[in-house]
Amino acid sequence: MKIVVIGGSGHIGSYLIPRLVEMGYETVNITRGKNKPYSSHPSWQSVQQVNMDRAREEAEGKFTEKVAALRPDIVMDLFCFTPDSARSMVEGLRGRIQHYISCGTIWVHGPGVVVPTTEDQARAPFGDYGIQKAAMEAYLLNEARLHGFPATVLHPGHIVGQGWPPLNPAGHFNPEAFEKIGNGEELILPNLGLETVHHVHADDVAQAFIKAMTHWRSSIGEAFHVTSPAALTLRGYAERMSAWFGLKSNLGFLPWEEWRKTVSEEDALYTWDHIAHSPSLNISKAVKFLEYQPRYSSIEAVYESVRWLMDNGVIHLYGNQHP
Repeated sequence: MKIVVIGGSGHIGSYLIPRLVEMGYETVNITRGKNKPYSSHPSWQSVQQVNMDRAREEAEGKFTEKVAALRPDIVMDLFCFTPDSARSMVEGLRGRIQHYISCGTIWVHGPGVVVPTTEDQARAPFGDYGIQKAAMEAYLLNEARLHGFPATVLHPGHIVGQGWPPLNPAGHFNPEAFEKIGNGEELILPNLGLETVHHVHADDVAQAFIKAMTHWRSSIGEAFHVTSPAALTLRGYAERMSAWFGLKSNLGFLPWEEWRKTVSEEDALYTWDHIAHSPSLNISKAVKFLEYQPRYSSIEAVYESVRWLMDNGVIHLYGNQHP
C-alpha cells in the first residue's frame, strides 16, 4: 500500500513517517523542501521525497493532479487549511484513493462551554484559522457522509515534541518562561492562571493517523479529538514545572490588561488566543472507535520537550541541577 503524506517534514510528520515506514508502507513525503524533519530516524532514507509548493501549485490548478499522479492508496494531509484546498483535494481524488485523512485543529470549537468538550458540541470558532478549519471539516464530512468520499478529520491539541519550544505556562511560546521557572524567578501569569491549555505529543498525533487508517470503517465520515488525556490550567502547569526542576513555584498574577504590558506584543497575542479559547477536550470518541491510546500526559510531553531545549542550549539554568 502506498501512502502520500502532504507536509510530512513538520512536527507531526517527523514522527508519522518513520512509523509508516516501519510498518512496511511505501511512503511519499510532499514537502516544499525548506525544512528538515525534526527526527533523524534512519527510515527517512527509504522515503520518496517530492518537492512541491502547494500554494503555487494550487493557484495554477495543478496540485491535486500531481498528488493523484503519485498513485497513492491513502493521502494523509497535514497541510490543508481552507475549504477551497479541501474541495480541490476531493474533486481531484474522488474515486482514486481509499482514504483521505486531514489534520484539523481543536480551534474549530472556539471557547469551551461544557468541558471537557466533545466533538458534537455546538461551536463558535473565532479567528481566521479556526473558522477556516471548521469550514474545511464541515465540507469534508459532508462529502464523506452524503457522497461517499472517504474522509476523516483529526483535531490535535497544542503539539509538543523534541526540536521546538512547547506552549508554556504563560500561554505563549517564548522559552524564557521555562528559564524563569527553572531558575526560581517569579513568573507572572495573566488573571488567576486558571485558564486551560491542552497539549499532545506529536508522536501521539502520529499514532492517531495510523489508528484512523487501520480503523477505517469507524473513522470515515468522522472527526476526532487527538490530545493528551487531560488539559492543564496555566497555574497547575507552572507548579508542575517548578516541581520538575526541584523548586517551589514562584508565581505572580496580574489582570489581563496589566499583564499584557509585561510581555512583547507577539507573546501577548499568542497568550490571548490561548486563554480566550481555554481548551479542554474529551478524547473518549477516539479511544472508543480508533483505540487511540496516548502515551504521554500533557506534562510528560512538555518535560521531554523542555529537556531537549536545555540539552541544546535554548534554556539556560544558573546553579540549578538539570532534571
